[in-house]
Amino acid sequence: MSLHYDGRAIIIQDEKEESLCEDGVFIEIKKLGGNCRRIRSKIGIEASLDTVWDILTDYEKLADLIPGLAVSKVVEKNDKFARLFQIGQQNLPLGLKFNAKGVLDCYEKDVEILPHGKKREIQFKMVEGDFTQFEGTWLLEQFSKTKNEDNHEVIGGEESSHTTLSYLVDVKPKLWLPIRLVEGRLCKEIKTNLSCIRDEAKRVITAFTSL
Repeated sequence: MSLHYDGRAIIIQDEKEESLCEDGVFIEIKKLGGNCRRIRSKIGIEASLDTVWDILTDYEKLADLIPGLAVSKVVEKNDKFARLFQIGQQNLPLGLKFNAKGVLDCYEKDVEILPHGKKREIQFKMVEGDFTQFEGTWLLEQFSKTKNEDNHEVIGGEESSHTTLSYLVDVKPKLWLPIRLVEGRLCKEIKTNLSCIRDEAKRVITAFTSL
């Protein structure tokens, strides 16, 4: 295993895994064999689970929040289910563009109460698109905080909330797409996505508290 700092982020590497921590976003890449990768990522957000959930499930507005998401359309919507058509787009050197499109089925799970908070998840799977495999989970975990008699924050109250937003995806591109190119682009996109969701949650809270 090796660890180095490239001037922007801490990177940990070994033969099968690579981890990156930058701007509050943690990303880990694991080789599953062949050209299949598992990407885990997470970010802390000073907002309630419900606030973050509302941002994530406003599916068509996601294209307005996330720079690399050119299109996000709801094709079908039922109770706790949504089918989306999405197009992702990123700029490459020499004026080229990297586009990926697909139809994703999203399954919204019920809230699960925890001893010191709650969690909820969205499971998704690409059923048509530019990848042989693209499926995973958005996981939201809220840990509520309050203050004890000594004015120290403790877990378990309702005065303020911290939500950890995690994103896990197993991805296998089609044979004509180089895995290293896809891997790099996805990691960059995931970091941007998580940061944008954190920024939007902050904006929502600021707007609410200013009323």
